[in-house]
Amino acid sequence: MDETALYDARIELVDYAIDTFWDAPRETFVSNLLSGEVRTPGEAVSPDLDEGFAGLERFVEANQGRDAEAVRDELATEYTRVFVGPRPPVLAHETYYREDRDFLGEGLAEVSASYAAAGWSPPEAYPEEDDHLAVELAFLRHLVDRQRRGDEETFGYERVFLDEHLLHWIDAFADDVLAETDEPFYRAGAKVVAGLVEFEDELVAQMV
Repeated sequence: MDETALYDARIELVDYAIDTFWDAPRETFVSNLLSGEVRTPGEAVSPDLDEGFAGLERFVEANQGRDAEAVRDELATEYTRVFVGPRPPVLAHETYYREDRDFLGEGLAEVSASYAAAGWSPPEAYPEEDDHLAVELAFLRHLVDRQRRGDEETFGYERVFLDEHLLHWIDAFADDVLAETDEPFYRAGAKVVAGLVEFEDELVAQMV
């Protein structure tokens, strides 16, 4: 895979993970999935990513020919049950998983400081706290996009952010999703997001 294709794949992967977990999926996202516009690799990448991609393909096959709005409504119902509640079984927040940080406490400032150090502020499209998975992934996307444009300094920012934040909790989050839902869409998403962070960890290790 050439460098341009690799950056495109990394951006697409992060975008998919954001679309899966930041809110109930939009109908356009579901339509793109069911129409085959969301591509998956044709070769093995890593165990988690491979399993996630296979699960996503099974989800698409099982819903072929169905109305995208109806599929979206089903996913929205499950998203609300699992991630919104009342009393959701899974909370997509770093500080919820950090034993060394209070939930939505002082750890939030540390996440925000990582963003500020790289000159980034969360977009208004994500109305969640800075430690929400979708916001952390949006920051990761920002760094990958800057790397694509030749800003090598951002590999260092990504190295620190992975070590101090995402790597501390993403596996536990993915395990909780797998334990709390039988919905293939979210089970695939859990595997993909865990594999994504592992992939980025290995890639950045070669650059820093």
